[in-house]
Amino acid sequence: MARGWESKSVEEQIANATEKPVRAGEASMSEQERRIAAEKRAATERRKQALTLQRENILSQRTSNPGRRAALESALSEIESQLAALD
Repeated sequence: MARGWESKSVEEQIANATEKPVRAGEASMSEQERRIAAEKRAATERRKQALTLQRENILSQRTSNPGRRAALESALSEIESQLAALD
């Protein structure tokens, strides 16, 4: 009897874990709308990661050439403004 109880409990835990959590505001959305919203969030997150990597790359570069330094500073300010726009 104890074994049956344990297996049902495990079965219930697995079922609960596989259910998709519903984000705030998504309760009234259809499955397709939820999928589109999730894709948009993932795309935004990928864009943030790419911009962060570009920012780190620029910050790691050292140069004594004033023209190159100005270009790096310009690129850095552009990347930071894009990151701010995503937040």
